Amino acid sequence: MNYPDIHTLSDQELLQRYKADGNTEWIGELFDRYAVLLLGMCMKYLKNEEDARDAVQQIFLKVLSDVNKHEIQYFRAWIYQVAKNYCLMQIRQNHMKYKEEISDRNLGAMEAEQEDKRMHQEKDIMLDHMEQAMSQLSPEQKICVELFYLHKKSYQQIADETGFNLMQVKSHIQNGKRNLKIILEKQQRANKS
Repeated sequence: MNYPDIHTLSDQELLQRYKADGNTEWIGELFDRYAVLLLGMCMKYLKNEEDARDAVQQIFLKVLSDVNKHEIQYFRAWIYQVAKNYCLMQIRQNHMKYKEEISDRNLGAMEAEQEDKRMHQEKDIMLDHMEQAMSQLSPEQKICVELFYLHKKSYQQIADETGFNLMQVKSHIQNGKRNLKIILEKQQRANKS
């Protein structure tokens, strides 16, 4: 079954429909909406693209098994927390393998870790701002920017996938990049106020 209006449904509607009939197209649409965000977040925590891609797959499997166990009010916030917890657990497991006694010489490493945490928090905020900014782009600009920067597609591949000609693809990417910069600068100024 293919539902033409599936993209217009809210996260909550998709979730309710999935819980009602178990049709994986509903949850699949939710996954599609958040896959890029989760991959970026996993990359930030795990610092390895292959590990991040594996983590996203594991997170989706966890969501499939847990979604019916919870009363989820805001899917975006819930899946973000599931992903964050998964990544932190992976980091903890990796640290347990190489656990050392704390000494004076690794005190500096602990301070660096605190700095890393602060930087991760800043990156979380930046990713949220980027996601908000992307949602403000025109649909044409958004798809071209995502395919070019996040999926590393060439202009020709984007043209083939979207039906735009090469000049339109270049224009959408250039204008989308410029608009993202403007939107992010406005957000930054607003946050400083």
